[in-house]
Amino acid sequence: MESKPVYVVSDIHLGAVPAATERAFRRFLDHVARSASFLLINGDLFDFWFEYRHVILAEHYRVLAKLKDVAEAGVPMAFVGGNHDAWAGPFLRDEVGIALHQGPLEMTLGGRRTLVAHGDGVGRGDLKYRALKKMIRNPVTVGAFRTLHPDLGRRIALLASTTEHKADTGDQAARGRAAFIQAWALEQMREDPGIQLVLTGHAHLASVLEVEPGRFYVNSGDWLNTFDYVVLPPGGGPPQLRQWPADGASARG
Repeated sequence: MESKPVYVVSDIHLGAVPAATERAFRRFLDHVARSASFLLINGDLFDFWFEYRHVILAEHYRVLAKLKDVAEAGVPMAFVGGNHDAWAGPFLRDEVGIALHQGPLEMTLGGRRTLVAHGDGVGRGDLKYRALKKMIRNPVTVGAFRTLHPDLGRRIALLASTTEHKADTGDQAARGRAAFIQAWALEQMREDPGIQLVLTGHAHLASVLEVEPGRFYVNSGDWLNTFDYVVLPPGGGPPQLRQWPADGASARG
């Protein structure tokens, strides 16, 4: 049995947040390297990530190096693509050391059978996005985007992003997204009583709900304002929602 907890984080949106947020996240990764048995990044680590064949976006090099440090510390990592960074590939997998997935998928985390999904396009919400998702993940679209100069691709992504609006206003649509995602998660748990935990992100609203004794729905929140993360204790204890200290003060294990 693992003696260290599993850590879960999502929706950091690096590249669209202040430099202080990135510094805080790098401190968080130092903590993970010392304290975790496993790290799950459940989508939107980056506000934009696209793997060109020979180019890596310069703005992310310090976080990428920290992630490599986590891998070299012996902490396995998994990344589930979000709506901002679904195009991960060989660099993150082979050079950084992160296992790549597209959700929804099942994993065993903290001794629990767990369903993991970033949350984009699930349930009855995000109707326009579900149509867009099929287009932007189509191999033809990806190939066409790859032909653009990376600076132009980055500029297009910034124009399309709504992250800054969410950070400034709290995004009034967040509660609607959260409700759709939670409803989807509860439906999955009703249909399959063996699922003990559902983990999502995307809504930018952190939540821990004990659906039934020992069965939980968890949304890991975001790092736009509240620096949320989730700890799954070893031995199957209840999921714990925590906030990383933005001022650099020490966090609990």
